[in-house]
Amino acid sequence: MKKQIFLACLLFLAFPLFCYAHTVNYAVENKGVTVRVFYSENDPASYSQYEVYGPGDQLPHQTGRTDKNGCVSFLPDRKGIWKVKVWGESEHGFHGADISVEIGEGLMVKGFKKPLVATYLKLFIGVSLIFGLFGIITLWRNWRGKKAS
Repeated sequence: MKKQIFLACLLFLAFPLFCYAHTVNYAVENKGVTVRVFYSENDPASYSQYEVYGPGDQLPHQTGRTDKNGCVSFLPDRKGIWKVKVWGESEHGFHGADISVEIGEGLMVKGFKKPLVATYLKLFIGVSLIFGLFGIITLWRNWRGKKAS
């Protein structure tokens, strides 16, 4: 009888050890890269589909949807150029973006590449204004010349 009570007590004490294997553990870390994708400053690409590719990878490192603020967060596991591909739908239809993020030593962001239009936006606007004004002046002169004839 004492042997049965001893085994019952031992089983009762050991039971939590068996339950531990069924818990979900987590850790909150201050690591990773976040890319914010937006159509305009106040219009994020919310819930847009994305894929993240590591340097030289053919299969995605991570897939999913952006959060409501248009953010994609991932944890790189090696240095090199990481590609983030995002497909978003706006009022004007589907739009896509390919973002290159360079990860350096210590798995920290070393730099990223902006699209040509974003890099030279003021130049594009200036050239567009010059061509627009030139077009309006040319149309006005042609219209005035035909009216005088």
